Amino acid sequence: MSFSTLTKTTLIGLSLMSGVALAADHRVAMLNQGADGAMVFEPGYLAVAPGDTVTFVPTDSGHNTVSVLSPDQGTTWRGDFGEAVTVTLNQEGVYLYQCDPHLPLGMVGVIQVGKGTNLEDARAQAAKLEEGMAMNQGRLEHYLDQVH
Repeated sequence: MSFSTLTKTTLIGLSLMSGVALAADHRVAMLNQGADGAMVFEPGYLAVAPGDTVTFVPTDSGHNTVSVLSPDQGTTWRGDFGEAVTVTLNQEGVYLYQCDPHLPLGMVGVIQVGKGTNLEDARAQAAKLEEGMAMNQGRLEHYLDQVH
């Protein structure tokens, strides 16, 4: 193998590996009390790049995380109570999720992957979710206002 072929092969290999190295793992805590009040995901709004992972970390066995809106061909998930869940998000758009038993208390969150391509769909779904919330109405809309 010539030096130039070896150099090209090495550069191609490094460039492929750099895409993997750039993916990040973000953590979202499932909390009884946080900066935004009672029964929250923290952070409640998270912007990530396509290919990043998000790990939902419970603080007690009473929380779970379930996707309730994903962009077309986007990842969906349903975690068990007290279970940490890791999802890789490759599809651009807005993802909405909730804690099933604490939805009436407004335990919801938003993840923006790349561009917020389905923001109008997310707003429509948020309005439906807020109908079932007895507390923290407006929390989901506040998070959606941060989508850019």
